[in-house]
Amino acid sequence: MRVMVVVKATPQSETGVLPDDPSMFIEMGKFNDELIAAGILLDAAGLKASANGKRLTFRGSKPTVTDGPFAETKELIGGFWIWEVKDMAQVMEWASRAPMEDGDTLEVRPFYEPEDFAGLVPDETVEQEKGWRDDQLAKARDTG
Repeated sequence: MRVMVVVKATPQSETGVLPDDPSMFIEMGKFNDELIAAGILLDAAGLKASANGKRLTFRGSKPTVTDGPFAETKELIGGFWIWEVKDMAQVMEWASRAPMEDGDTLEVRPFYEPEDFAGLVPDETVEQEKGWRDDQLAKARDTG
C-alpha cells in the first residue's frame, strides 16, 4: 500500500524563510533515515512557499493560470512523504513519530492502485499501470 503523507503549510512556511534553528532539519533527517532503514520511504520533499507557485484552473479548452501566493494557508501543502507500508496502522505508527512542531498537521492519503480499477477498465490497462508503478517503485528504491 502506498500513501502520501501531506505536511500542511503553516503561516511560517508560507513566508518562504527557512528556520534559523537547524535542530528541526537534523531531527527530520534522523526520522527520514529511520523510514529508509525500515524500507518505507519512497520519496519526500519540502515545498517552497505558494508565492513561488501557480495554479491552473480548467474550464473549457484552455486553463486559467493564477500566480501565487494563495490566500488559504490551511488548504496548502508544505511538503510530503510517499511511503510504501503494509496497512494504515503502520502509517499511523510512523506518522505519530514524525518530528513536527506544535500545531502542525499531517494528512494521510492512500494512492489508488491499478488493482482498484479491475473490472472498470480493460485488463491490459490495469497491467500497463502495474508495470509503470513497479518501474517507479524500483527506481525509487534504487535512488533511496
